[in-house]
Amino acid sequence: MKPVWILIADSSRARIFTAENSVAELVEIESLTHSEGRLLDQDLTSDQLGRSKESDGSSGHAYVGEIDPKEQENINFAKRVAQHLCHELNLNKFENLFVVASPAFLGALRRSCSNQLKKHIAFSLNKNVVTKTPEQIRGYLPVSLMA
Repeated sequence: MKPVWILIADSSRARIFTAENSVAELVEIESLTHSEGRLLDQDLTSDQLGRSKESDGSSGHAYVGEIDPKEQENINFAKRVAQHLCHELNLNKFENLFVVASPAFLGALRRSCSNQLKKHIAFSLNKNVVTKTPEQIRGYLPVSLMA
């Protein structure tokens, strides 16, 4: 039986653990980082918003993007994590995936996952536990990791 993988993530860090069986300790096998996820909005944007000019020559309104820069970085990292997991799934590294992620990141990750990867997600929880120890993380997962 292939080991399960456990993804613990937020907007700046994704930790991947494995467990050989339902009661085994979690072993961290990979960590992905995204330093832009820690930046503030003002650090991600320029000093001034762009301005449009009205047809009569007067100054117009400031352009406001539909997605703020912090959210866009969250989306970028979620896509990167989803692509990595999909690649590893295609290499038959795991069968089932358990996901515990901060609420905003979990939403972005769900939107970024392929249908193939979604079929292998056995459990998900919207909780930010990325800084917790493996023993603490285990407490947020189902008793049996074999789905």
